[in-house]
Amino acid sequence: MAYQPPKQSLVGQIVDVVVLLVLTVGALYLPLYLGLAGAAKVPNPIENPTWEALGQNAAEQQQWAALGYADAASANEMITARFDYTFSWTALIVMVIAVVGYFILVVRLSDKEYRDVIEERFGKGQK
Repeated sequence: MAYQPPKQSLVGQIVDVVVLLVLTVGALYLPLYLGLAGAAKVPNPIENPTWEALGQNAAEQQQWAALGYADAASANEMITARFDYTFSWTALIVMVIAVVGYFILVVRLSDKEYRDVIEERFGKGQK
């Protein structure tokens, strides 16, 4: 007789889907809300900018115009934005704890599930 896994109820399946959906959306948006996502750019606009003050030549000016930025003031913040290279030891430590904790959780739960399947399939006393 082939192995028949235990059946999950419809309510259990719906709860699983909702929990996974909440965890997925949370994992995607939580770093944005906490300000931890990507390399944030910090605008450093120039007062009364000209294309020359922004370091743009004629060819670059034409490309900005093709993108819909005809005057220098409209492209000022994009051109002068610089990456924020600050480093946070606290954020690094929290991330390491989260990754290591997740790894330990997955290994422990996988071990438990593996042992449950072996016991269910072959009975107690098998290793």
